[in-house]
Parts: sequence; structure tokens; C-alpha cells
Amino acid sequence: MTMADVLTRPARQPETGTRDEKTDEALLALARAVRDSGYRFTTVTPTTHARVNARPGNGLARSLRDVLGWSRPFREGLIPAELTDLMRRADVLDRMEGPEGGLLKARIRLSSLDDELFLHAAYPPLAADSVFFGPDTMRFAEAVLTHLEERARTGQPSPRRVADIGCGSGAAGILVAKRVPEAEVNLVDINPAALRAAEINARLAGVENVRPVHSDMLSGLEGSFDLIVSNPPFMVDAGGRAYRHGGGPLGAGLSLRVVEAAAERLAPGGSLVLFTGSAIVEGEDGFRTEASGICADAGLDWSYREFDPDEYGEELDDPGYAAAERIALVILTATRRAEAR
Repeated sequence: MTMADVLTRPARQPETGTRDEKTDEALLALARAVRDSGYRFTTVTPTTHARVNARPGNGLARSLRDVLGWSRPFREGLIPAELTDLMRRADVLDRMEGPEGGLLKARIRLSSLDDELFLHAAYPPLAADSVFFGPDTMRFAEAVLTHLEERARTGQPSPRRVADIGCGSGAAGILVAKRVPEAEVNLVDINPAALRAAEINARLAGVENVRPVHSDMLSGLEGSFDLIVSNPPFMVDAGGRAYRHGGGPLGAGLSLRVVEAAAERLAPGGSLVLFTGSAIVEGEDGFRTEASGICADAGLDWSYREFDPDEYGEELDDPGYAAAERIALVILTATRRAEAR
């Protein structure tokens, strides 16, 4: 069973997309109980995760962090019975058979950010529609919050209408909602599993000014936005996993679509904060060229910087990156002038 099964329907139910309120409530109760225990976990990259779990002695969980952070199998009785029972009621617990006897393994993780916990897919996130959360989520959230601080510092009004495109776990949008409680924050995704996780995460964080919206980009929403934020998939992924595969030239397809959507729907004075990756070929950043052209044609002021010049070096062995010399993490900020009509 995949994370989509966990977060979009109960087990053994037909594929109707029907929500199970009891499962939702059990997931929320589980997350709250884990939070109240003092649990904290910083999610690392899949490469680091694999290396740490491969160390001697790390095959089995020894703590709650091992169970819900490192996604290690565990023996019944390791963690409080209340938590194991909530996992069963939430249908997020698998039983594994092996040489050491029956073991249990959680199909979800909980990760820390901004003194909150966020529900997302267990490691490894192999399903096409896994709900992803990782270091890029944290970098993206930092970029968005820095933009909010800059708006306040320069006397710009707080955003009243916000869209987080491809929200995944909902982390960035939820953090905006915490800081701007008067704003309407739309958590937008095409993945029902992501929207379900985002809604549970919003309830866990205690924010009420968010709205999960099933939509391809902004097609399911009307009107303009004061702030659009996005950390879309940007990798070349042969498996086509929705949380990872960016499509288009060297994975830039979805990121360019976000820029196009913002160019059409930003309100006067509104901004886009896009955190993404760009494959550099012979010293040239093709995404920057395309995105800046879209901004210029729409009359948007824009800035662009490399957050990290060389990430995901292991991906360069993929044939899809045969022409790339590095993959940079970048931040594009685009703003419609306040006097624009």
C-alpha cells in the first residue's frame, strides 16, 4: 500500500476517492500524541538516509525517532501501546515477516519545521504520488519566510490572498498562514494524497485560514493573488514520480508553468517566490533564460539567485542529465508593480 492509499482512502475500499473521517482523526491523534511526547526529527536527503540506515546496528528501531523519523522496522512493545494502537486505527502500520520474527513498520513519517510537525511519506518514497518532505522543503520555507519579512521591513502590505502551488505536505503555505492569520491561503496540488496530508498538517498546526484545493496549477481557482509560492518537482525522473519529475527540458517544465501562471494571476504588488532546481549546461542556465523572458514579457520585476550552486551531484549519472555539468538550487522572485493594471 502506498502513501496515497494511506492518505486518500481506507484500506479495502474501492478507488472512489472517498475520505475516511475516522482514519483522518486517528492520524491527527497520532501526530498530536507524538508531538506531545517531545519528539523532534530533521528529515535528511534520501542519500543520507540510506547511508545512516545502512550502518551496523541501525537495521531495527530503538526509539520513536527511529520508527517515525528513520522509517526503521520495530518490535511490538518498543513504543507506547497507545501510539501503536493509533497507527493501527489510522491504517499506517505494516507487519513484516523475517528471520527475526514479526516486525512492524510505519508507512508515514513526522518531521520538524518551525516548531511544528509535518506528516509525510515514509522512507523510501517510491510511490508515484508519495507526499514528499525533505531538506528542500526547509530551504523553500526559509525563502518564503524571508520574503514575508522583507515585505514587512519595506512597508508593503501583508498578502491577503496566497497560493502554494504543488503544496505537497503544505509546509510553506501553513507557515505563511501562521504568520498572516488574516490571509486566505490556498494549498494547491493535483495529488489527493498531498492534499489530505496538508489538511491534517494544517489542523495539527492549529491554522484555520487554509484551504486545500485540487487543481492543476491555478486552473481550479479564480481571481488574482498577492503571493504565490512554489517548490515544484524539478528532477529528471525516469519513473515519472509526481513529487519528483519536473518534465520539460532537463526537468524545468513544471517550474516554467508556475512562472507562466504567476505572470497571469499576480495582483498589483503581488509576488512569486519560486524555489526550484536548474540543470546547468556548458555554463548556461536555460531555466533562468526562459523564466526571465516570461517575466519580462509580463512586465514583472524579477530577481534570481543560486541558493546552492551544486546539489544532487549523484543524479548526474542519470542519462537524462548527460549534458548537464551541475544542478543548482535557485530562487526566482517576481513582482508585479503596484501601479500595474
